[in-house]
Amino acid sequence: MYRGRIEKDFNLWVSKGLLDAGAARAMLAEYDGRETVFSAGRVLLVLAAILVSAAILLLVAANWEAIPRVARVAGIVGLIWSFYLGAAACLGRGFKAMGAALLVLATMTFGGAIALVGQMYHLSGDSTDALLVWFAAACVAALAFRSAALAVFCGFLAWAIFGELVVDNDASFEGNGYIYLVPMLVIVVMALVRYANAGMARHLAYLLALAWLGWFYIELPELWVASLLFGAGLVAFLLASLPLSPLYRLARDAGAAPAFYSFALTVMGLAALHTEVEGLGQDIAIGATTLAVALGGIAIAGRLNGPVRFLGYTVFAVETLYLASETLGSILGTSGFFLIAGLVVALIAWLVIRLEKRLSGKTPLEGSVA
Repeated sequence: MYRGRIEKDFNLWVSKGLLDAGAARAMLAEYDGRETVFSAGRVLLVLAAILVSAAILLLVAANWEAIPRVARVAGIVGLIWSFYLGAAACLGRGFKAMGAALLVLATMTFGGAIALVGQMYHLSGDSTDALLVWFAAACVAALAFRSAALAVFCGFLAWAIFGELVVDNDASFEGNGYIYLVPMLVIVVMALVRYANAGMARHLAYLLALAWLGWFYIELPELWVASLLFGAGLVAFLLASLPLSPLYRLARDAGAAPAFYSFALTVMGLAALHTEVEGLGQDIAIGATTLAVALGGIAIAGRLNGPVRFLGYTVFAVETLYLASETLGSILGTSGFFLIAGLVVALIAWLVIRLEKRLSGKTPLEGSVA
C-alpha cells in the first residue's frame, strides 16, 4: 500500500517537473531493495518452513515408540543443528529468504523437541516453563543471526506465554508469578526489533503491553488503577509526540507506533475511568476530559501520525454520542435523540473538515514546531 502511494506521488511530481524521472526510479529501486519491504515469496517460504516442521514433528510423534531412545535424542538434535547450519550457509551466500525459512524451521523443531523430550523422560514442569525455554532459545538465535523473522517469531512466542498464563493457568495476583514477567518479555521483543530491524514485531510488543495492562485492570478494577493507566498513557504520549521531549527523536525513529500506542493506552485509561465513576456530574467531567484528550491528540500528533488522527476522531465521535445519550436520551424521546445525534455528527464532520484543512495548510517545519 505504501509502495503504491509513493509511486503515485513520484509519477505526479515527475509529470509536474518537480522530480527527475531517473531519480524517481532510483528511489523506488532503493525502497524495493530494503530488507523490511513485504515480499510474498518470503512469507510463503516461512509458512512452508512452519508446515514442514509440523510434518516432521508429527511423523516423529507417530513413530515415537518404535524409535530407540538414544536415536530419538540424536535425531532431534541433528535436525536442529542441520537446520541452523543450513541457515548459516544460506545467509552467508546471500540467500536471505531461504536462510530465514531455515531459521524458523530450526526454532520450530527446537520447540517440538522440548515437548517430545519432556514427554519421553517425564520431566516435571508445565507448558509455561517449556514456552519460556523456547522463547529464550529463539531470542538467542535471533541475536546470533540478527534475524528479523526470528524476532517476529519471538513476538508470537511472547503472546503464547501470556495466553498460556491467562487462559490455562488462570493467572491472578495470587496465582502464577510468571504473569509479572510479561513486561520483561515486551522489553526483550522491543530490543530484538531494534537489533534485527523487524518492524512487524514492534506491533506485537506494543499490543502485548496493552493486553497485559488491560488484564491488570480487569484483575484489580479500582479507580487508582484506571487513573494510573490514563496518566501513564498521557505522559508517554506527550514524551513521544512533543518536539521538546528528550525522547521525541527516538520515538520518531521508531515510526508512528510509540505515539499511537501510548495514545491508545490513554484512551483505555479513560474508558476504565468511565466504568469507575458514579453520577452524571462525574460522568460528564470524564467525558469532557476525553473530548479534550481526543482533540489534543489530533492537534499534537494528528498531522504526521495517521493512526493517532483516526483514533482521535473515533474517540471524539463516540464520546460525543455517549454524552448525548446520557444527558439528552432520558429527556428527549427516541426520535428527538436521533435528531440531536444527527446534528452532533454533522457538527463533528464540520469540525473534522476544518481541522484537516488547517493541518494540511501547515508545512512540516511548522507542524513540528507547534
